[in-house]
Amino acid sequence: MADEVDLILAAWARELPDVDVTPLGSLSRISRLAKHLDRARRDAFAAHELEVWEFDVLAALRRQGRPYELSPGELIRQTLSTSGTMTNRVNRLEARGLVARQPNADDRRGVLVRLTDAGRERVQEALGDLLAYERRVLASIEPGERDDLAALLRRLLAPFERT
Repeated sequence: MADEVDLILAAWARELPDVDVTPLGSLSRISRLAKHLDRARRDAFAAHELEVWEFDVLAALRRQGRPYELSPGELIRQTLSTSGTMTNRVNRLEARGLVARQPNADDRRGVLVRLTDAGRERVQEALGDLLAYERRVLASIEPGERDDLAALLRRLLAPFERT
């Protein structure tokens, strides 16, 4: 079964027969799949009045466990954002009542960002919809193949995550 990437590879092979374009076979598919998944995530989160970045911050807090709080620095690390961006994001989420700033008992100059009950409910509902969609996406792959795919993607991602 041919896909759009097969057509792209065939076109490059025709136009540049001496160039090895085989890396495009895997990485273009990953890139295209990421775009489709990003669109689906936006739709799933929009149904819960969340932006993707809002879900990312709320999910990082929810994964932390009770009392669902992290320092802004830890949120930056987990969401791959910058300090200025995180300040803006926390401000916006706080204005919506989804997070609250708390004094950091271990650092009098610092704060912790805590998930509110409303934020916890919102992120859990959005996660449920996201997981339902992602299960449908993976349904065409056998469970063992899913594990293999996850392992291969982990190896590809590892060098980027170390930086």
